[in-house]
Amino acid sequence: MKAISKPPPSFEAALQELEGIVQTLEGGGAPLEDSLKAYERGVSLLDYCQATLGQAEQKIRILDNGSLRDLARPATGSEGEAS
Repeated sequence: MKAISKPPPSFEAALQELEGIVQTLEGGGAPLEDSLKAYERGVSLLDYCQATLGQAEQKIRILDNGSLRDLARPATGSEGEAS
């Protein structure tokens, strides 16, 4: 029977735990069974992070009238005006 993993308390906590798992797996020093459990937890955390980001994007779309815009570009409207 598959154990249900505990959900992370926040997006930031999930990301931090996921980064730790990646470092552990990249190190290659863990036994195979531990590595498999860590990988499974990592997949669960990745799903959680992706879902959380998707929800945040949807909220932004709602707040921004259904579209996303590039926040790095300055707002238009004053183009062509002389200083």
